[in-house]
Amino acid sequence: QVQLVESGGGLVQPGGSLRLSCAASGSILRIGNMAWYRQAPGKERELVARVDSGGRTNYASSLWGRFTISRDNAKKTVYLQMNSLKPEDTADYYCTATAMTSGSSGIFWRDYWGQGTQVTVSS
Repeated sequence: QVQLVESGGGLVQPGGSLRLSCAASGSILRIGNMAWYRQAPGKERELVARVDSGGRTNYASSLWGRFTISRDNAKKTVYLQMNSLKPEDTADYYCTATAMTSGSSGIFWRDYWGQGTQVTVSS
């Protein structure tokens, strides 16, 4: 079983920065894509950024230049550096990872989700 534990969320003023972290643990053989999603009040969940196992990144167009996703494969951790935060960035942020796992049920690739961490951008 794989667990993703997030940290770094909280309250920040507009224009401020936060760095989210999400560490994967469990019987992990490989990790493919890792990504951050968010869901703002009254909105659908949306992809924020994705990074593949080689470090190639993709971002939501509206976030280009403000958010940066990165990963540390040795630590099995994905990060989201958020700068120039705006009130509309307020949301629950979720990390995901596609991982090859080993267990009694076999060896397979599967998507895993973190529990979510709240980011509030407000004065």
